[in-house]
Amino acid sequence: MNKGLEVIEAHWLFGVPFEDIEVVVHPESIVHSIVRFVDGTAKAQLGIPDMRVPIQYALTHPQRYPNPAHPRADWAELGALHFERVDRDRFPCLDLAFEAGRKGGTYPTAMAAADEVAVQAFLTERIPFGQIPVIIESVLAKHDAVAIADPGIPDIKWADEWARRIALETISVQQKP
Repeated sequence: MNKGLEVIEAHWLFGVPFEDIEVVVHPESIVHSIVRFVDGTAKAQLGIPDMRVPIQYALTHPQRYPNPAHPRADWAELGALHFERVDRDRFPCLDLAFEAGRKGGTYPTAMAAADEVAVQAFLTERIPFGQIPVIIESVLAKHDAVAIADPGIPDIKWADEWARRIALETISVQQKP
């Protein structure tokens, strides 16, 4: 789901169409983003596996501010970088995020709220890990009937509360013997 949230972030913060966003697995977590240009070349943002700088940059784009507390990578020590295609069967939340992002409106809010509730239920051992995407998908399916296309702040707050309630109800139904 974290990669899915980053996809939605890239779309909204930088105006990148969803069809132009590709997600790959990078086990070392050093590459935070890669931008491919029309001539086939690319630029990458690299840093140690810590989200403080990428978040700082997302919030201050296009400016870059000093961050002396952030550790520096030792590139010689790092060695090789590896990339793999995403196994969408293994990571179904990525497709849920793309779907919610494409639908827009209150869908991303409902998705994020359902994810938070489902993850909390997993962490408190109320559901197995594999149920997280099932709960999110169930909430999004129900959201079709109540989604708001062009939401304001009150609509976003409502969608967040609504999705949390529906996710909790879904978890409760699944727990009954």
